[in-house]
Amino acid sequence: MTRKAPHIMIVDSPYYREVAEALLEGTLAVLNAEGATYERFEVPGAFEIPAAISHALIQQDMSDTHRFDGYIALGCVVRGETTHYDYVCGESARGLMDLSVEYGLALGYGILTVENREQAMERALKDRKDKGGDVARACLAMIEHKRLFELYPRSE
Repeated sequence: MTRKAPHIMIVDSPYYREVAEALLEGTLAVLNAEGATYERFEVPGAFEIPAAISHALIQQDMSDTHRFDGYIALGCVVRGETTHYDYVCGESARGLMDLSVEYGLALGYGILTVENREQAMERALKDRKDKGGDVARACLAMIEHKRLFELYPRSE
């Protein structure tokens, strides 16, 4: 049986443009190599990423359609002088985890939480730690994991 290529929703925040572009480059390299299709949506910051995915899920529920097989969240939060960093990191992670568990999402979590721009670039660049590529591979792996359970219909 031939499976259709997965279709992915990528939500990214260009708040730190150079970091976002590096993450996206790694993500797209993996998705393109695997034959996945995708739609990209930009939001202002990491805090808004869970809401953007929620909007797509609500629309799917209302229209009873299945638009995306997986979701990728890309962003960066750099520690500053206030506790704002802690709230953005914690709440964006919690929001994505809540959605993931409630909806059974195949989610690649790629919101970098770093002390400075240098750490962010080290993690984001494709020829360094390539976290964008890692996130895409995680999303694709979770799509395959979900598909394992689609093979076994529920017995009534």
